[in-house]
Amino acid sequence: MVMHKNVPYIRCRDGIYYFVRRVPDDVKSYYSSDRISMSLRTKSNGVAIRATKSICQRLDDYWLGLRLQKMDIPAIHLVGSDKDIDDSSPKINDALDLYLRLKGKGKDKTFIRTANRNIEYIVKVLGNKSIKSYTSLDASKFRDWLIEQGMSLSTVKRVFSSVKAIINLTIQEYGLDINNPFSKTYMPERDDKQYRESIPTETVKHIQSLCREYDDDLRWLVALLSDTGMRLGEGVGLLKSDIYLNSEIPHIRLIPHPWRRLKTKGSKRHIPLTKQAQWACMRILEYNKDSLFVLPRYASHKGCNANSASAALNKWMKEKLSESYVIHGFRHSFRDRLRAVECPSEIIDQLGGWSLKSVGQGYGRGYSLHHLAIWISKISLPV
Repeated sequence: MVMHKNVPYIRCRDGIYYFVRRVPDDVKSYYSSDRISMSLRTKSNGVAIRATKSICQRLDDYWLGLRLQKMDIPAIHLVGSDKDIDDSSPKINDALDLYLRLKGKGKDKTFIRTANRNIEYIVKVLGNKSIKSYTSLDASKFRDWLIEQGMSLSTVKRVFSSVKAIINLTIQEYGLDINNPFSKTYMPERDDKQYRESIPTETVKHIQSLCREYDDDLRWLVALLSDTGMRLGEGVGLLKSDIYLNSEIPHIRLIPHPWRRLKTKGSKRHIPLTKQAQWACMRILEYNKDSLFVLPRYASHKGCNANSASAALNKWMKEKLSESYVIHGFRHSFRDRLRAVECPSEIIDQLGGWSLKSVGQGYGRGYSLHHLAIWISKISLPV
């Protein structure tokens, strides 16, 4: 077995990488062997290095926990007083209530549900303690629990981001002189991010023809999304009055509504319509004239249920296509199709409502509807 030159604890035998590390003397009593040896099940040097760093972090955290269990920790008292320290800081559930009261106003159900769910995770794993009581060791334990539930690293990071925001707001509002224990938790490098496939142009054309065959409200939405690059929630939450079909340049005016917010400031935009998208809008405006909404079965003044629409549309697409494409793939495809006609990236970002890459892009009013329509016409598919 050959030792890796640059990274400790890595060994290579017959092309397979192994993790080998000596057990520290003060925790040897917990082990039957004086070293830990395990196959990393990879022939990739990069994967082995990332896995080793993650294993080392978890071992160090675990050994620290064992050492703390063996320590004789005295009771903590105030200097010059026999009374225990009074920790009157809010508990994590109180921090959640404060966060939702201050930040939840005007937000959709997803925002509130996500905050509640993430704090429920904290309470389940660490208990409903005061925010002063949580430690970095608690944060590491919480990270490991999330990973053990099968969550991807990107999901774990989103959960931590939510928890950090809730605690930071409470620290600020109460003027507490403490650090957020969840702010600097190490996140192991893991190549588990799920990428949504861009839908090829020929497949887009095929789906659009199916939409004309089915000719119902869900398929009109699919046809509209396929040629506008809108996010599903943006499309589901549209009003019919957001569609300007009789304008000199037919287009959609995408603006926030009380029942459907937009993701970013740049998401507010105008999108010229291809012939295919115009057909979809025409059918939408003709259908259910008593409703103000483009898709009344999933949107109302009470809210926008994009998740249910996503489930229905993705199921239909899976049945009709051999590949596992999803509705969000149209957004990836929209960008690829614009790239293919050499559309400038700044125009692509404006059409798709993607975040601006530089300060300079935020200056001025952006490209005119006429200019945008020129590029949209270049990706229009035959009807």
